[in-house]
Amino acid sequence: MERSRFTELTSRYPTLRLAIVGDFCLDRYLDIDPARGETSIETGLPVHNVTGVRSMPGAAGTILNNFLTLGVGKIHAVGFCGRDGEGYELQRALHSSGRVQMQGFIETPHRRTFTYTKPLVHEPGAPPRELSRLDLKNWTPTPDEVSRKIVGALWELAESVDAIMVMDQADLAETGVITAAVRTALADITQARPTLPILADSRRGLRGWPSLIFKMNRQELGSLLGRDLQEVSAVPDAALELARANGRAVFITLAEHGMVGADPGGRQPNDPEVVHRAAAHPIRGPIDIVGAGDSVSANLTAALAAGAEVPEALELASAAASVAIHQLGTTGAASVEELESLAVG
Repeated sequence: MERSRFTELTSRYPTLRLAIVGDFCLDRYLDIDPARGETSIETGLPVHNVTGVRSMPGAAGTILNNFLTLGVGKIHAVGFCGRDGEGYELQRALHSSGRVQMQGFIETPHRRTFTYTKPLVHEPGAPPRELSRLDLKNWTPTPDEVSRKIVGALWELAESVDAIMVMDQADLAETGVITAAVRTALADITQARPTLPILADSRRGLRGWPSLIFKMNRQELGSLLGRDLQEVSAVPDAALELARANGRAVFITLAEHGMVGADPGGRQPNDPEVVHRAAAHPIRGPIDIVGAGDSVSANLTAALAAGAEVPEALELASAAASVAIHQLGTTGAASVEELESLAVG
């Protein structure tokens, strides 16, 4: 990307208003010193002594962290947490930047705060090693009254934001923020504001979703279209088929093979449909892929909101993923300065 275009796009980030609707979770890291290991007198089992505890927003909160790192001006969090200790920690973490608008974030006694607890063993001279994770999730359907509040918050923001990022992280359908009622509201918002970028990413795939901007991996694309996409060469045509059907761009992550962006065109007369490729950046040492997909989603959303075309958004997202995977023991995020070092030719 030319430096002038990079500067033109990223200089708009401080003026953007972006909304994130989805499953905000608490990422709680337990730092363990193996030199202080013990054996429990009561059980005879190993004791992992925790020497540090770090808590930060995860899942949709990772998107938010990326927006903050990019310097986005106003960020609106739309989601919920439980009325519990984890919810208190999550809200405190979301508030800590001073730049997150929380009017659409609901505390409710009817939900447990989604929490990932990640024990990390720190050994001298080695990357942090994660032990078995401890998760807190919801296993019952999200109450209608909670969904109605989420829908109301979305409509309040729909006329004023520059883009919406939708993050569905729940393993079990209808137990998180993105319920059928919320998806219907997103479809209606798309009809009301057809030029508003709304980018969607779902842990369970995007089958049955309204025609938003889809971001997914190769396996999810193959599942949605009902075909085998083991060969990377088959992905561009499949992505373009989906983009053509939705009438909106589709972004496909391909791990070490980079990314594909399919643009259905048609925004102006003679505006063609095109498939673009972005190569993965070289590995520069040990990597941790946790959070790389979220970094891609965040950077695609910010770039599109700033007026980037599909290939430009791909370039920025690919650079962000490279920065994120080289940040060990945390869910990484890339600053504009870090993007510039990789994206500007």
